[in-house]
Order: sequence, then structure tokens, then C-alpha cells
Amino acid sequence: MDNQSAATEPSRKPSVQIWPWVVVLLVLLFIGFIRFRLLDTPLERDEGEYAYAGQLILQGIPPYELAYNMKLPGTYFAYAAGMAVFGQAIQGIHLTLIVVNSLTIIFVFLLGRKLCGTVAGLAACASYGLMSVSPQVLGMAAHANHFVVLFAVPATLLLLAAVENKSNRLLAISGLLYGLAFLMKQQGIFFILFGGVFLLWQAAKDKSVFTKDFLKRGLFFAGGMFLPFAMFCFACFVAGDFPRFWFWTFLYAKWYATSLTLAEGMHSLEQHLHLAFYASCGFWALAAVGLLLAFFNKKFWEPAMFLLVFWLFSFCGTATGYYFRGHYFILVLPAFAILVGMAVAAMQEVLRFPKLQDVFQSLPVILFGLVFAWAVTYQSQFFFQLSPHQVVQGIYQLNPFEEAQIVGDYLRTNSAPDAKIAVIGSEPEIYFYARRHSATGYIYTYPLMEPQPAALWMQHDMAGEIETNRPEYVVVVYSGLSWLPGPHSNPFILNWADQYVGRYYDKIGIVHDDHGIIESIWGDVAKYAHFKGDGLMVYRRKPNES
Repeated sequence: MDNQSAATEPSRKPSVQIWPWVVVLLVLLFIGFIRFRLLDTPLERDEGEYAYAGQLILQGIPPYELAYNMKLPGTYFAYAAGMAVFGQAIQGIHLTLIVVNSLTIIFVFLLGRKLCGTVAGLAACASYGLMSVSPQVLGMAAHANHFVVLFAVPATLLLLAAVENKSNRLLAISGLLYGLAFLMKQQGIFFILFGGVFLLWQAAKDKSVFTKDFLKRGLFFAGGMFLPFAMFCFACFVAGDFPRFWFWTFLYAKWYATSLTLAEGMHSLEQHLHLAFYASCGFWALAAVGLLLAFFNKKFWEPAMFLLVFWLFSFCGTATGYYFRGHYFILVLPAFAILVGMAVAAMQEVLRFPKLQDVFQSLPVILFGLVFAWAVTYQSQFFFQLSPHQVVQGIYQLNPFEEAQIVGDYLRTNSAPDAKIAVIGSEPEIYFYARRHSATGYIYTYPLMEPQPAALWMQHDMAGEIETNRPEYVVVVYSGLSWLPGPHSNPFILNWADQYVGRYYDKIGIVHDDHGIIESIWGDVAKYAHFKGDGLMVYRRKPNES
């Protein structure tokens, strides 16, 4: 696709070309400051899963051997790399996120600049940076979606360059990056599909669809795309974990992705849009204006169509399974942010008048500044005032993430390095904090409660693994949000847990939220203490049962 908008920009002196990067640096510093201020925010359970799996990788233990889950392993390796550099702690994980988010901001600027010019790129990177840290998308947590777009955005940038330069080498690298985006999480496949559709679109324009040259280009792109997944499958096969990997990431993932109805999904989408409306309404208005102006300006028509299709494929990733969870929307933010940037550039084009050009063309930038300032002001309490404790309390409410940190720290201090623990509940972050191996691969109990064919089998399998491995400590999570039982969930695992810990374990700890204050009770006092509501109970194996 021709870079019409960027190509029409007048040539700049080298000294003048520095200013866009100064603006990008300011964006990075601003977003980085917000993230750094919340560096100590306790991990939520998705982060706990990635952190524990990454921790195991650093110990030489492959994915899916001690931790079962439906997500592809790319984010596990990304966490492992980040922790190898920054340390195996909350701060190390969130520093990794700062690096990942900063790189993505830069790539959004470059893609926006290539499509619609420098001003569009700057508005896009500022929009993306702000929206990606927003509580509406749970932006402070290092979710897999951040890692998906880290690879998908530069892959798209290279795809454009490959088509313009007719470079098969760039096509292969673009495909490789799209393949890595998929390896981070299954939803990355929609970016691969976008890349394939774009190549087909370009071939149709050139009337080269049924030529050897197009077949060759397709093979280079597909070869790069398949390489990361093929390499991991081979490594997984060699390690002997391929059947378990395939079951969790494809068979169970299919059951999970088809469990909700469209009506339930639309309700979830409506809830998210309601929560995010005031923070993002200005950006939505700008994007709509940009699309409207693009249809009346040949310079922006082709970039607008490209971005609209890019956004639609990104949204398909967000809509997978109809869950529409807040952090899923990170996938649409790059396309959305560049649409916002295009709006600023398109409005400048409309206001290009002789003599007064500089005056009028500053108005769209001022308008964008006001929208940006409103979004910052609306979220200012989260950005600049709330402590990590208040963030967890305000956003995650009854989820026991702070309690999990306390329990994990206790287990790390009071157990031998080779001790095994079992968490009966969906709080894998406890394994990470404790730095102890799990006695069961079922680090989540959600699948055991879901209306899927293997649920009861999974419950029996989890119970069998715990009985076989005889963990020194067992943590039972009494929180509905850690189980999400449905009306048809089988209670076998809960009944089994009560009988098992009652027979073989002593209660040594209770950690729960008492009206906003986390209360911990340890030792003999815990044997006779009770709590109302949600909390975690810690059990130690009886000496005569060791």
C-alpha cells in the first residue's frame, strides 16, 4: 500500500526531525511514570499463572508439566525472560511490562506515521499509551494481550514494507512476528488472518493471485508464521508433554471458547462499554470523525480501509468466546489508536488554508490535547493517587489477591525449598510467591466447575495427584470468584478436599479480608478461629502422616 499521506509531507531538516521522537519520549516517560508508581501492585491470577510457569521454565521445567492451562506458552517464555533480567518478584514482572508497553508505543507511532503521517503517529502513540494503562482494560497487569500486540504491530509494519519493497525476506520476518503473536495467546491468530487477507487484497489489486510470484510470497509468509509454533511443538514432543499440551490448548480451549451464548456475550460487551464510556468517549468521537473525513479524501481512503479491516480482525480476537473481558480489548487498541491519529491528520488536511495554514492546522492538535487531557483527568485518581493496595481493592474487589501474597510469602519462609504445596482454588500466584512446586498441575479450578465434558474427570484427576504427591501444605481458597461454580457444577472436589485435609492436615493459618483490612491468623490460634465471607485457609500435614 502506498504511503500517500506520509509521502506528501514536506522534507525536513535533520534538526527538525528530532521533535517527533522527543514527543514519543515524553509519552513513554508519562506512561512509564504511572506504571512505575504502581510497580508493587500484587499479582492477579493470570499474572500468577504466567509468573509460575515462567519460574518453572527458569528451573528447566517445560510448560504443561507441572502447570496445566489452555493458553499457548509464548507469554510463559516472555515472563521467564523478563524475570531473568529483572528478578522473580512482582517488581520484575511489572518492569517487564513497562518495557513491553514502551516498545509497543514506539511501534504504534511508527505504524501510524507510515500510514497517515507524523502527526497521526504521535497522536496514535499517545492514545495507545494512555488507553493501554487504563483500569478499564486492567492495563496495569501484565496480561498476555500486551505481548500479543508487541509482536502484531511490528509484524504489520513490516508487512507494509514487504509489499512496498516486494521483499520476500521482510515477508518472512513479518510472518515470524505474527507467529510469535499467536504463540503468546491463541487470539493472535486473527492478526495472522489479517496479514493473509492483506496479501490477498494486494495480489488482487495487482492481478497476481494466480501467479507463481504470489505463491512464493505466500510460502515465505507462511513459513515464517508457522516456525515458532512448529519449533515449540517439536520441543514439547521431545519433552514428552505434547499430548497434555494439545489437550489443554486446543481440545479444552475449544470447550471453553464455546460455552457462552451470543446473548451472554452481548451482555458482557454492554457492561464493558458502559464502564469504559467516559474514559474513552473522546477517542471514539475522534475515530468516527477520522473515518468520515477519510471517505471524502483520496489521500486517507486507502489507509482508512486498511485500519478499519485491521480493527475488525483485532476485534474478532477480543470477541473470541464472547467473554469480552476488559483486558481482551488491549488487542483492538493499536488499530483504534491509529484511527484516532488519522482523524487528527485528516482534520488538518481539511483546514489546510493558504497563509493561515499553521493557525488552523493547530486546531486538531489542540482538540486532541483536550480529549487526551479529559481522559487523564477522569482517571487521575488511579493514575496519580491510589496506592497499590487501593488499586487492588478498587478494581478487583473481593478477589483474594493480597491474601494470596501473604500466604505465598508465609509458605516460602516456613517450608523447605523442596516442599510441595497444593492450592485448591484458582490462585496460581501463590505458587509463584512461595517458590514451591505444585503437587498438582491443576493450578486453576475453573475448568473443574465448568459445563464441559471432562470436568468431573479433572476433579478426580486433581484429587489423585494431590493424594499421590502428599504435599506438605495445602491452601484451600474459600472465594466464589476463585471457583465460579455454576448451577450444574459437580461438588466432588469440594467434598473431597474437606475430608482429605480434615484427615491428614492441621489448620495453621487463616488470611481473610475483614472490611477492607487483611487479617492474618497463624499457629494454634488459627485452629479455633473462623471467618465470615471469603478467605484462605492454610493447612500443614500432620507429623504422623508425613
